[in-house]
Amino acid sequence: MTTQLSAEDRAAGRLVQRAFAKLTGRGGEPLHYALMDDTPVGVIGLAAGPAGLRRIDYVDDEDQFVARMLHLFPDCPLDRSAALDPVRRELESYFEGRHFVFQALVDLSAVTPFQQRVLHELLKVPAGKVTTYTRLAARVGHPKAARAVGNAMHTNPVPIIVPCHRVLRGDGSLGGYGGGLPAKEWLLRLEGVL
Repeated sequence: MTTQLSAEDRAAGRLVQRAFAKLTGRGGEPLHYALMDDTPVGVIGLAAGPAGLRRIDYVDDEDQFVARMLHLFPDCPLDRSAALDPVRRELESYFEGRHFVFQALVDLSAVTPFQQRVLHELLKVPAGKVTTYTRLAARVGHPKAARAVGNAMHTNPVPIIVPCHRVLRGDGSLGGYGGGLPAKEWLLRLEGVL
């Protein structure tokens, strides 16, 4: 996240955390979440913890997003919060084509060290440019690991901000995308690639 949580958000998070611990016996850090239901690429859910943004998911609705977060982070209470407003504003500005560089902190701790290296290298691919799975594999020192790079794209917990849509197949075709190929194509058009 780009800003510190307000005292009100911190207090609300502590209340949610205590209630969750009392009800379930589990006491992980609360995840703040928000939904953006009016984006050009569909409904997306955002979830963040103390170390930054943990998820951006393409979903049908809030119920689906909450269920997914409870499955992925069963020890973390969920708190719908305005704490994600700075990230929402960055994404809105991006979707309007006003800026393509994000300041939001991301937390990639849920993926493997190899996937973290791939995703950190991917952050170096600027808007308006693309790379391939093979080139990205070479850039992380594993030139024969294009398939593993593809898996890192598939498990990318924060698409758009970590721009896996900028990775194409070696033949220049779009390949896959967790948000669907129409979303990938829209994002690439927005950035002037297509």
